[in-house]
Amino acid sequence: MKEKVILAYSGGLDTTAIIPWLKENYDYEVICCCIDCGQEEELDGLEERAKLSGASKLYIEDITDEFAEEYIIPCVQAGAVYENKYLLGTSMARPGIAKRLVEIARKEGASAICHGATGKGNDQIRFELGIKALAPDLKIIAAWRSDKWNMQSREEEIAYCKEHGIDLPFSADSSYSRDRNLWHISHEGLELEDPALEPNYDHLLVLGVSPEQAPDEGEYVTMTFEAGIPKTLNGKSMKVADIIRELNRLGGKHGIGIIDIVENRVVGMKSRGVYETPGGTILMEAQQQLEELVLDRATMEVKKDLGNRMAQIVYEGKWFTPLREAVQAFVTSTQKYVTGEVKFKLYKGNIIKAGTTSPYSLYSESLASFTTGDLYDHHDAEGFITLFGLPLKVRAMKMAELEQEQN
Repeated sequence: MKEKVILAYSGGLDTTAIIPWLKENYDYEVICCCIDCGQEEELDGLEERAKLSGASKLYIEDITDEFAEEYIIPCVQAGAVYENKYLLGTSMARPGIAKRLVEIARKEGASAICHGATGKGNDQIRFELGIKALAPDLKIIAAWRSDKWNMQSREEEIAYCKEHGIDLPFSADSSYSRDRNLWHISHEGLELEDPALEPNYDHLLVLGVSPEQAPDEGEYVTMTFEAGIPKTLNGKSMKVADIIRELNRLGGKHGIGIIDIVENRVVGMKSRGVYETPGGTILMEAQQQLEELVLDRATMEVKKDLGNRMAQIVYEGKWFTPLREAVQAFVTSTQKYVTGEVKFKLYKGNIIKAGTTSPYSLYSESLASFTTGDLYDHHDAEGFITLFGLPLKVRAMKMAELEQEQN
């Protein structure tokens, strides 16, 4: 019997061309696995395409709910944002995909997993680190890095497919390189490859509109959270994935969550992309709006630092590590009292606060007001400032003393 390889399959030109390439160069039985993270792409006909291309079997695995609950929510709770802008849409999906690929490989008794990520991007790292962490015995084939891969363009891939009897409706037209899932859609290529050029938003956007094209009237949204997990949206109970879907619709309508970023890839180069994350941007803002009420200052300071660390961990593909588990454990402990209601207005790319309540709110109106209350005497601030500023005063006195001696 032939050895089996599991191919991470999207149905696109690259992974379709990889099927006959694997059979020709490795003599593997190719089993395709399409992992659905909420791409909302048309999956009809995928099995026929995979088998026409030479695959013996196709798995279509829907992990959307797992993606939302086990990967997105921990990152939202951490406030994980890479380089101040990127909400990790592609990064968060990769460990879940790697995990399911390994599960299918074990089920099928496969000896290898193949992916179609390029040798310049981050995804090769994320996929392979996930596979190595979960199944160090499995061989990994990265087609684009293989010496046996000699196709350098879409035209060459199309020609290769036709040579192998695969005549599918792929075109060689230039278009944006996109990655879509429940959380976001990314755009790279064309005019975005030149940071000096403005994005053509009218042509580019998929999930929504630009703020200029958004309605002239704002829209109020109300959400509730329990222990850091979103539970209802505008009074309706929903699972996390459905809340994100509805927030995507609302955010897209009002031009929310569009970023243009030049980011530092793990491999060392800078790349420019436009990301649409309408629902994710709203969800993270709502989470932070509630945390402002219930988290104390010291916890918020540490959480901010660890949020940045979590973003780096996820971006670099290190999900299945003790460090991620430890950081997430800290974040989870901070969410115990992140319960309450958040209200805001969406208006032309903006998320405007409209009121936040929580039974665990640390905000005290009597303390925050300018009126002296039982818990706070304005005179107490004098002693506090004396002690708090003592290091500054001592240093200033010492510097003055040294200056006097030198003169």
